[in-house]
Amino acid sequence: MTRSTTDEAAAPPLPSPKERRRLREAKSLTEQQVAEAVGVTRATVRSWETGRTSPRGRKRALYARLIAPEPKPKAEPKVKRPPMPPPVSGPEPASVIAAGPAPASAPEPVSGSAPATASGPVTASAPPVPPVPAAPPPPPEPAPATPRLSPDEAFDALYAHAAPGLVRQTYLLTGRRSLARESVERAFQLAWHRWPEVAVDRDPVGWVRAAAYEYAISPWHRLRRVHRQPDAPPSEPARRALFEALLDLPPAYRRTLLLYDGIGLDLPETAAETEASTPAAAGRLEVARAAVAERLPELAAAASPAEQSELLHDRLGGLARAEHVPAPAPARTVRTGGESKARLWTRAAIAFAALLIGATALTLHTAPTHYEQPISPPERVGGVPPRGGPQKLTAQDLKLQKSLKEQPAHGPERLVPRIP
Repeated sequence: MTRSTTDEAAAPPLPSPKERRRLREAKSLTEQQVAEAVGVTRATVRSWETGRTSPRGRKRALYARLIAPEPKPKAEPKVKRPPMPPPVSGPEPASVIAAGPAPASAPEPVSGSAPATASGPVTASAPPVPPVPAAPPPPPEPAPATPRLSPDEAFDALYAHAAPGLVRQTYLLTGRRSLARESVERAFQLAWHRWPEVAVDRDPVGWVRAAAYEYAISPWHRLRRVHRQPDAPPSEPARRALFEALLDLPPAYRRTLLLYDGIGLDLPETAAETEASTPAAAGRLEVARAAVAERLPELAAAASPAEQSELLHDRLGGLARAEHVPAPAPARTVRTGGESKARLWTRAAIAFAALLIGATALTLHTAPTHYEQPISPPERVGGVPPRGGPQKLTAQDLKLQKSLKEQPAHGPERLVPRIP
């Protein structure tokens, strides 16, 4: 146990599953190439990039080294040159002179007399005053530290920022207002349960969006009477056509179209969030656009895919803003509701486990230690003659018995007695 714990602690850290896929595609590596380099199958690499599993041991180190981003070249450090001394008018100061070479034939002046020069004696003057060094600039004031938010405050800020938009997006995905609100609240409750993981994620809104979409398109909602039929479509013909075209698409194609053209994700991110390969996501996008273009003539008349994407972005945004989608519950209500539900499920699991343990203990205490064959119940038997004993001998029987005793016979004759 100690060795495995030490190995896990020394293992290189890995980025999030979405970041793993982005790094691999940034290096133009396919899943098959990564699988051959690490020594696993292609399905294993895909499970690493979707977050279902994570590599361990030597394979983890190889995988981390393979997708690690290339280090940026370090900039050469700038050599700071010493500042040049300021120019001084007149005789040089003592400090500068001391730093320079001393003259070879400079006679020392006699005290009380001025030094002689070629032009004659020079009157004595006051000694030069060295310049006052400039005061160093004051250190820059430190930037005010950003106050750290508590987990509750950070969750509330994320909820207030992303929840209303996610409800409208989920409505376009399902066509049901109540299901859209329920899906977003359920996704945020799941995010609050896993807040240490969500708080450090590269895209927390994307994490919650993926959870909400997965819950919204679950096929189990068909068994609920409330969500069997979609809500009434918009009254405007253009929006009604777009609404019906979206609901006619399969859920995977609808989700791909909404992520790429509605939200504006790029193709690799769309493929990663829908757990599909990039070519598969591109194929779904083309099929979905073609199906929607049959209902919207202006989309079919677009000259390029870029114009189609921009037009779809505008139409999906207008449809989401025009519909009256219910506002999500307050963040505190979602947090407390999720905590209450978690406590309820925990208590139910504990009660069920205790009941199971009690039933097992009672069974072990009362069950027999060996097998006892059950006794068959009595039954009345019919058709059997009554039980009888030996009958009283007649005179003829007595006479025959007496003759057999008096006349013993040997051989076969004894079997046929002679009766007088």
